[in-house]
Amino acid sequence: MESVLTGGCECGRVRYQISAKPVDPGYCHCSTCQGVSGAPVLAYASVPIGAFTLTQGEPRRRRSSKFGERTFCSDCGTQLTMQVDHQPDTIDFTLASLDTPEAVAPEFHIWTRSRIEWFDIADDRPRYETSRPGTAGS
Repeated sequence: MESVLTGGCECGRVRYQISAKPVDPGYCHCSTCQGVSGAPVLAYASVPIGAFTLTQGEPRRRRSSKFGERTFCSDCGTQLTMQVDHQPDTIDFTLASLDTPEAVAPEFHIWTRSRIEWFDIADDRPRYETSRPGTAGS
């Protein structure tokens, strides 16, 4: 991994940097991720909350479920982060919003029971029907 990862939204209004090695990178197939992204899957990873720094702009916040809040650019709509109440010390960020998304590769699939039928998972990464066993809050 690069020592500092950077990223932001598609239009450039919101920028961030990450100063810790991301953990738990994975694909989420839940219906909420599908709905907020308009895509069949979202790829996220997590870092300690103090390792994620906004360097430009301020994303809009929205409570997307009873247990989590997401941020996105209010101009272009790019999904940037998610924070869940049961993991207050970490923040999840979308891998595709990184300037170099190939720097962090997903390692698993979660919520595959919500997978859209026509979306083919064409890799051999572990799959979980809901959250991974041992995940806080699961």
